[in-house]
Amino acid sequence: MIDLHTHSYYSDGTFSPEGLVIEAKKRGLQAIALTDHDTIDGLAFFQQAGQTYQIETITGIEFAAQYHRFGEQEIHIVGLGFSPDASVLQEQMNAIVTARETRNQKMVSALNKLGFPISYEEIQQNAGGNIVTRAHFANVLVRKKIVKTTKEAFDKYLSANKPAYVEREILTPKLCIETIQKAGGVAVLAHPTLYYMDDAQIELLAEELKRDGLTAIEVQYSSYSTEQRNKIMQIADKVGLFYSGGSDFHGANRPNVQLGVGKNNLNIPYAYWQALKQQCHSYYL
Repeated sequence: MIDLHTHSYYSDGTFSPEGLVIEAKKRGLQAIALTDHDTIDGLAFFQQAGQTYQIETITGIEFAAQYHRFGEQEIHIVGLGFSPDASVLQEQMNAIVTARETRNQKMVSALNKLGFPISYEEIQQNAGGNIVTRAHFANVLVRKKIVKTTKEAFDKYLSANKPAYVEREILTPKLCIETIQKAGGVAVLAHPTLYYMDDAQIELLAEELKRDGLTAIEVQYSSYSTEQRNKIMQIADKVGLFYSGGSDFHGANRPNVQLGVGKNNLNIPYAYWQALKQQCHSYYL
């Protein structure tokens, strides 16, 4: 068994990259990918841990992209098996960091205009050196007793169309796919059932992204029903996409999802990665 979709505390998980590897080893996984949101900062520690604990560690990332065909929609593209040192990837990471910093500063300004004495330094301290997310804003609002719970922070201020929300600058699916491929990896459409699309729309999405260079689609995922899994497999076969799959493990931030097995509904074979690895140019550079 393997897991091709996991997160560390370099994005919104609670495990360190090394902790993920140790947990994967405990669970008897043969390979694991670290696919943090819009960052590759944890990959060096992750791969080093793979060597230490003798488990195959796969480079990964989960890009957020804006898709427009069925209205404004955020979709996620997972990259696997790329070279983290590729210049095209480093350039894209720098652009994402700059855009994220600008957004965070605007959110602080919006909260200040609402009369809340919050500094960006406080938000960064709450993030502990990791990527700042809206969850860190919510934590500070709770700590300063502006709201009682993080849910209230999102409901009143931080969710879309609320007074402190600032829209993210995110990439197009095509740019995500091209970046992954130019870095030697393969692009995977993550959890398509989460995009509020019907089966026909998911199929159209898969076909469009396949033309842009998409290699695979997640046919196993923690929230899929058996019927959904079978349908995504049918779409993959029809469109001509490879299989991928993962738990989307976040540690304590998603306690009902376990590494490798999800909600005890996953059994992802190494054959998925074996097939994908042969499509990764980074292994043959």
